[in-house]
Amino acid sequence: MKLLMGPTSPFARKVAVVLHELDMTNAVEQEVVSTTPIQSDPAVVVANPLGKIPALIRPDGPVLYDSRVICRYLDSLAGGTLYPQTRLWETLTLEATGDAIMDAGVLMIYEMRVRPEDKQWDGWLDAQWTKVTAAMDALEARWISHLAGPLDMGQIAVACALNYIDFRQGDRGWRDARPQLAAWLDGFSQRASMQKTRPE
Repeated sequence: MKLLMGPTSPFARKVAVVLHELDMTNAVEQEVVSTTPIQSDPAVVVANPLGKIPALIRPDGPVLYDSRVICRYLDSLAGGTLYPQTRLWETLTLEATGDAIMDAGVLMIYEMRVRPEDKQWDGWLDAQWTKVTAAMDALEARWISHLAGPLDMGQIAVACALNYIDFRQGDRGWRDARPQLAAWLDGFSQRASMQKTRPE
């Protein structure tokens, strides 16, 4: 199998972390591609008509995308436990929360780097950051006990999302008002899977 990915994409990183956690890195070749909302790599478009990464090319079936589908597939293939039945809906909700933080964070970067400077809109950036902080507030208030529990996909998604915010928006100081979430992230980020997939 081959995974089309980008070196700084939090969604691609989420899949890469799963590959490490499931001990599947030797089973999936990771190919770095370059794609943006206005210019997709032709190889990505062939794999995913939406032109987005990550995309998992399989020898025995259609290409899989997006990251949630790929992670669920890999966990099933490996007989993993990243989607535990005993707390499945909580895990899926937490994964969706992490993905939403990633979505908003990526849209902020696109606004600043892809859109021409004279067309950039501060109101758009503020709206995306409001989504990020609202999600973080919910994590701090309601999800710390789940985050501190046995490893699941929700934790991986949230950790990749928060690391992405640190990577791209670290100067906004999100940690100051959320000490429990910050402490959890610092601990989770020490996992080998997180260390090996850190963006440069």
